[in-house]
Amino acid sequence: MVEPNEHDVFELRQRIKLVINQYEFTLPGGEPVCFVEQKRFAFKEDIRFYTDDSKSVELMRLKARQRFDPSARYDVTDASGAAIGQIQKVFGASLLRSTYKLFDAGGSETATVQEKSVGVALFRRFVGFIPFIGGFADWLPIPYHFDFVRGGQVLGTHTRQTLKFRDTYTIDFSADPGRTLDRRLVLATAVGLDALQAR
Repeated sequence: MVEPNEHDVFELRQRIKLVINQYEFTLPGGEPVCFVEQKRFAFKEDIRFYTDDSKSVELMRLKARQRFDPSARYDVTDASGAAIGQIQKVFGASLLRSTYKLFDAGGSETATVQEKSVGVALFRRFVGFIPFIGGFADWLPIPYHFDFVRGGQVLGTHTRQTLKFRDTYTIDFSADPGRTLDRRLVLATAVGLDALQAR
């Protein structure tokens, strides 16, 4: 089993499923890290992380505290229920470009996650409103890139790979060699940036 906190670079791929979100994390060489599945028909968002797609061993989960809240906070916990951290959408800032705050296990703010380019974020929103095109906006090769920032320093990046049939992202935290941001919180956020925004 791969320990996320021993690594800095991951790849995230969404599996093609019609009624449920499923993902897989690997290391750059292809070694599996974990399998992720969004719970079906849940009243509150509930996303589970497992060692593999047999779903026999749960690693952690990402779960909303409330339903239908534009500023919802999501708890990230390990298999025993112990806190890893929290993710909270910043509603006002997200009107221009998607923005989230990350909190550590003790509830202290530890980083901000924000779309890299305001211009690209606005263009992506604009395309979504165009008749006959908006429904296919997620299939267009529009960049969907995020920076994880603390105190003006970029700790890591979340980059959508272009020309891929399924959503594929590279999560690179080489700029945080001390691993000051829990990689489990990073992986949960990476999935959230896709699943919680109905990507």
